[in-house]
Amino acid sequence: MTSEQLAALFSPTGALAAHIENFRARPQQMEMAQAIADAIAGNKLLIAEAGTGTGKTFAYLVPALLAGGKVIISTGTKNLQDQLFQRDLPTVRDALKAPVSVALLKGRANYLCHYHLERTQTDGRFATREDVRHLAKISQYAKTTQSGDKSGLADVPENAPVWMQVTSTRDNCLGQECPHHKDCFVLKARKEAMEADIVVVNHHLFFADVMLRDEGVAELLPACNTVIFDEAHQLPETASLFFGESISTSQIIELARDTRLEAATSAKDFAALPAATDALDKAARDLRLLFKQSEGRMTALAGQELAGWHDAIKALNDQLAQLNGMLEKQAQRSEGLENCWQRGQVLAQKISLWQNDPPAQESNAVRWLEIFHHSVQLNTTPLSIAEIFSKQISGHPRAWIFTSATLAVKQNFEHYQSAMGLLEASTACWESPFNYAQQALLYVPQNIPDPNSPDYTEAIVQAALPLIEASKGRAFLLFTSLRAMQRAHEILTAEFDRKHLSYPLLLQGEGSRNELLSRFRTHGNAVLLGSQSFWEGVDVRGEALSLVVIDKLPFAPPDDPVLAARIAEINKQGRNAFMEYQLPRTVINLKQGAGRLIRDETDRGVLMICDPRLITKTYGKRIWQSLPPFKRTRELSEALAFFTEHQPALIE
Repeated sequence: MTSEQLAALFSPTGALAAHIENFRARPQQMEMAQAIADAIAGNKLLIAEAGTGTGKTFAYLVPALLAGGKVIISTGTKNLQDQLFQRDLPTVRDALKAPVSVALLKGRANYLCHYHLERTQTDGRFATREDVRHLAKISQYAKTTQSGDKSGLADVPENAPVWMQVTSTRDNCLGQECPHHKDCFVLKARKEAMEADIVVVNHHLFFADVMLRDEGVAELLPACNTVIFDEAHQLPETASLFFGESISTSQIIELARDTRLEAATSAKDFAALPAATDALDKAARDLRLLFKQSEGRMTALAGQELAGWHDAIKALNDQLAQLNGMLEKQAQRSEGLENCWQRGQVLAQKISLWQNDPPAQESNAVRWLEIFHHSVQLNTTPLSIAEIFSKQISGHPRAWIFTSATLAVKQNFEHYQSAMGLLEASTACWESPFNYAQQALLYVPQNIPDPNSPDYTEAIVQAALPLIEASKGRAFLLFTSLRAMQRAHEILTAEFDRKHLSYPLLLQGEGSRNELLSRFRTHGNAVLLGSQSFWEGVDVRGEALSLVVIDKLPFAPPDDPVLAARIAEINKQGRNAFMEYQLPRTVINLKQGAGRLIRDETDRGVLMICDPRLITKTYGKRIWQSLPPFKRTRELSEALAFFTEHQPALIE
């Protein structure tokens, strides 16, 4: 397709405008589409940042659908994955009259498993009555669903515990030995993906498969001409997870549970097996109980210095070895027991590898622990994924497109290119078409204490209250930690009572993200407090959101073991880790949070960044210069005036 033909499609009189209501021709969108079309035609690497409102989704979908060949589109979130498949792709396909087939492929944990559903129904052991009710609904759904995708059953929350019992994992899938192999929803989804022209996946699925060859993507890649990563700013973090190794006590507990269930049907006469599963289950839970905090991260060394660590890990190893010994003798009695034996051996090997110091060739990795509410995970993560990822995308010639609203620092992509090993990639940046100088104001309040001071959260809430009143609610308050979010919620609750303010107060964790956003939009005057999951991928247009308050510059916690190891390695090489690594990451995260405010040409609002370091530190200028070109002020009166009819006189 020529550039003239492509430009015609995006013009005010083109196919997109004729078919799509409220479509607006944007020069940035057309230029981006042309750059992507060129990259696809030349099998090139392209990194493309497109500001909010550019319409980057259509900018990559149009050339992808018209280029021919197989295309994989990977997203950072399941929400965008579903939106692409259900809304954006059909819309563009219809507008272009493109005869392409489309498939959606998710990880196996999203699909019902007939074998595990049947076994769970037979077992009859449930933690709560709600699990029983949910199972009955899932059982009915299994009889009618074509896809088996759990998102199709709205009556059972996606995080309901019972889903874990009726879906498969890479570990407990029986593969071709499964009695329900022919009816498998996972295999059906993969078959559809193999036959489709456009396949929509997500980053976790893509990288899990690249490393584990388990989720069906590896089979798709050989025939694939183009890979497009949307929300590509998430890739360094996601890839790091999968290019390393991890083992969790939850995997061990699942092995114990699955063995007990298999023993109940295939080895009823061997009473020692259920007893061994109970002992292993207890050993895994005891290891988690060593850690007093509910969640967090620490180095391997710090974990191993905990009182009771050596006894707890020895007990876990011993009980796992004992169970494996029994399973070896019973494995031939069923496919399920054989599977459990194979899993047990792999888990034992992973624990052993993690406990020993990594060999010389793995010295560029860091060992660490992550504590969750009910489990602890032992991790080994590479300090850099650049070389690994660069090798993964070399080989068969194809186009690789990386796009997001936040990839660069002042239009410089060096940080991203270095992190991903994409030094040879072409880069391009398109500014948002929004008139930020008229639509929005950046307000940095005065007299805010140092972010490390104990009364910091109290101070920023008091500073934000006048703006919350002036905007009549309609606010997001975004926090860099759950603790600060909870504290701010306590203060706001008391202040709303004292001032007799009736704005609905919504808190992350009181429901799913989608549910909270739905309530926020419906109320029209709510105040929502969120942490990391609300900093990106959230789209609230119109007057329901007119104020975004950010408590601190989102520097990653310096005690994070992976971050600390990467900083130490960069500094050891004589480079400046703060400027090269920490600051660019912070800028990208802050751009995501700031991007929640203006989502449409008619949106107006105030972005309040409370952190005084934006003004007092030399690097502060570099940060705010990377944000959209809002007008700026430090005067409360001018921030309040923004919510009135009169345009204030603003400080530059």
